[in-house]
Amino acid sequence: MANSAQARKRTRQSDTRRRRNASQRSAMRTTLKKTISTIATGDYEQSINAFGQVVPALDKAVSQGLISKNKAARHKSRLNAQIKALKG
Repeated sequence: MANSAQARKRTRQSDTRRRRNASQRSAMRTTLKKTISTIATGDYEQSINAFGQVVPALDKAVSQGLISKNKAARHKSRLNAQIKALKG
């Protein structure tokens, strides 16, 4: 248990940040899963639209420090490759 006012404040701040990060991470993952499921249906046009929504979500997650830029690049690259495979 926190014994000083400073420690109590840091605990409050950590809890607030943890909840915010969890919410934003969940939203990013939901968008990613929707895109993956859209690609799985095989519809090229819907996949393009879903990809257009997931890219800004990944970039936002990088800017907020939720994921690394390499992880975002890896997701975008793999999704783009899957969409290109649908067209061909």
